[in-house]
Parts: sequence; C-alpha cells; structure tokens
Amino acid sequence: MQSRHSVAPVSLTLPARRHSTFRIVWSILFILTFLGSYRLAQVKPLLLLEPEGRRNIRTFVTGMFPPDLSWEFVSLLGRPIIETIQLSLMGTFMAIVIGLPLGLLATRSLTFTGILNEWEIVDSRPSVFLLRKGTYLLARAILSLFRTIPEFVWAFMFVRAVGLGPFPGVLAIGISYGGMLGKVYSEILEHVNPGPLEALQTTGASRVTVLFYGLLPQALPNLVSYTLYRWECAIRASTILGFVGAGGIGQQLEISMRMFNFNQVLTLVAILFVMVAGVDTLSARIRHAILDRSVD
Repeated sequence: MQSRHSVAPVSLTLPARRHSTFRIVWSILFILTFLGSYRLAQVKPLLLLEPEGRRNIRTFVTGMFPPDLSWEFVSLLGRPIIETIQLSLMGTFMAIVIGLPLGLLATRSLTFTGILNEWEIVDSRPSVFLLRKGTYLLARAILSLFRTIPEFVWAFMFVRAVGLGPFPGVLAIGISYGGMLGKVYSEILEHVNPGPLEALQTTGASRVTVLFYGLLPQALPNLVSYTLYRWECAIRASTILGFVGAGGIGQQLEISMRMFNFNQVLTLVAILFVMVAGVDTLSARIRHAILDRSVD
C-alpha cells in the first residue's frame, strides 16, 4: 500500500554559480591592464632570435670563455671582494640600527593598541592616545619613505654628497634596507602569540619586561631569519651599487663590461656566486642554531 503523502524528488544538481558583477569588472580590468602592460613595455621575445640578437648573444657568450684567471687580473680583486663583504655587513648593521627602533614604534600593538596599552589608554587623556598614534603613523611614514627610494638612487645621492668609495654604498643599503627591515619587524611583532604577554602582565611586569621576556623571544627566530636574508640581498645590492662608484666588486664588474672584457665578467660572476652561496650557507646554519635553541 502506497503512502498517501508523496515525497517530492530531491534534485542533486547544484545551482549554477553566479559571478558577481564586481568579480567580472575586476577580471576585465586585470586582462586589459595585462595586455596594455605587454604593449607599453614593448615585450618582444622574438628579438632574441633575430640575426642581430643572435649575433650579440654569440659574441658575449664566446667572449666569456675561457674565464680570465691570470694573476694580473685576479690579484686586483682582493680589495674589491673585501670591500663588498664589508659594505654588505656595515650596510646591514646600519639597517638594523635604523629599522629596529622604527619597527618597534611602527608596531600597532606596542604603540597605542593591544594588551600592553589598553590599561594605560583607559586611564590616560585623549591627547596621550593621539600622541602615541601620531608617533606610530610618523614611524610608518619614515619607513615608507626609506624603502620607496631604491638603494641605487640613494647611492647616487650619497656619492654626490660624500664622494666615491664604499661609504656611500653603506649609507644607501642602511637607509633603504632599514625601511624594509622596520616594516617586516613591525609585522612580525604584531603577529606574536599574545598569551605569554598577558601572563607576564597579570604578574605586574612592566612594559620593558614584557617586551624583552615575552615579545622579543617569540619573534627572535623570524627577526633573525629575515635579517640574514637581507644580508644575502645586500651582497647582491653592493655589486649593483658599484656601478655608481660605491666601490666593491661591482665597480670592477662595470669596468670590465665597459671595456668588453667578457672573460673577466665571467670570473667576477663566478666569484659573486661563491660569495652569495657562502653567505647563504652561513645564514642557514645560524637560523637552524637559533631555531634549535628556541625549541629546546
């Protein structure tokens, strides 16, 4: 006997997905922007396959071999190599000196929000809150200014100010990378686990104690990891800065390319590869040592 109440069949087909107008408009804008960029940037990969392009590439590649390993040339590279390493080290150190305090001031949870400030903000006057927020905005504006101008432009300005040599390169890397480090430092500090900070604060610990025993220990592995990565980048950047007279191995590379000594260029590129690989290996060991210690 069949039931008097029939059950309506259930449709197993999913409703068609409706694309919002917003997505469609932005997709069209992205495609138009991409096509416009391809045209305005004059991207023409086939130029490399034309007779003149093939001839220039062949001249450059054949001129690189064999590399110049003569003592007359290699003996000139000792000082530029040392200058490059020193330039990257001092530039990174200056970037830390600039980026760390500005990064702390640009950290929202340290300056005017978060558990470290909520009690003081409730009891303080509005002017104190505005002063802290103004300090936060000013620090972020300075960091934005520092990293907006490329290190190449900074080096060019400092060469005009203090003359040729490694010091303009140190200043250029220090200021440009200081803006980058400060920005990343602030983001790392803002995303730490607030639990240990709250536990320290409930015990009556001061802001400085919470900072050094609760905040920085959590963020230290990431801070060191990114700083070491920037040191690797400073090795490469110091080479580019040599093209504007900031010293280092980049200046010798610029001279060799200007004189069409491509075999010397290959030697210099090989030396740069060894330097970057060595810094990468050293920084990786330091990162692993810090991570192992933090786990223990």
